[in-house]
Amino acid sequence: MAASSTPTSRQGAPAALLNGLAILESFSSVAPSLTVTQIAANVGLHKSTVSRVLQGMAEAGYVLRDPGTGKYQLGLRVLRLAAPLLADLDARVAARPYLEHLSTETQETAALTLWNGKNAVVVDQVASPHQVKHTASVGTQYDRWQSSSVRVVLAHLPKEEVMRLLESGEVRFSDGNPDREQVSEKLQAIMEKGYAINYGQTTPEEFGIAAPIYDLQGSILGGLVVSAPLSRVEHQGKSEFMIQKLKEAAAAVTMRLGKPSGVALTSAS
Repeated sequence: MAASSTPTSRQGAPAALLNGLAILESFSSVAPSLTVTQIAANVGLHKSTVSRVLQGMAEAGYVLRDPGTGKYQLGLRVLRLAAPLLADLDARVAARPYLEHLSTETQETAALTLWNGKNAVVVDQVASPHQVKHTASVGTQYDRWQSSSVRVVLAHLPKEEVMRLLESGEVRFSDGNPDREQVSEKLQAIMEKGYAINYGQTTPEEFGIAAPIYDLQGSILGGLVVSAPLSRVEHQGKSEFMIQKLKEAAAAVTMRLGKPSGVALTSAS
């Protein structure tokens, strides 16, 4: 039997609910305002069905109608539905279980840093169980080029912004004057490897690695960091293991924050 060429409403008990959800999902950042005809074409429903559902949603505040254009857009009531989920998207909440697991796996300190425009700020941390360890208080700000948590973010910023931060001293560069070509090469290497490393650069006895975390748009937020006494890392030969576990944890946090695998990352250009 030939398939019908005209759209039909979904059948069954949950039909009205499914129709409503399909209509809500037809709105996007690319198409925030739509006419009844456009929505009907998108979801495969009769215009009369779409119009009826939209009227009910408008009364409840889930959509708004522009009387001038006749187009609909999502209403603020939708945010109330999303509020519990949005709370979980807070980077600290999203990262916490992975910080705990990362610290347990590596037996070293794991931290979350967020970028405030010129510094990497520690916002959460799980300390190493070892008596001798590297830790930083929540609120600590890193502003040195040598810090892995700083360079992992700089690698994602536009080159002009990176040089402005370095030349102004907002990000401290202690190896003489920053050379644009050398800076670019080092940051490109970080992008290619997926992590930045501090091998005794800030203090002779510190080993630190940072991997980037991204928001749902693919923009850099900050990084996950694992830090440890350099002597212990060298003695146990576990730097590669730590790097692998760190990158896995950072990728998991990024996914929990909502970045789909198909969204390109924002990098320096």
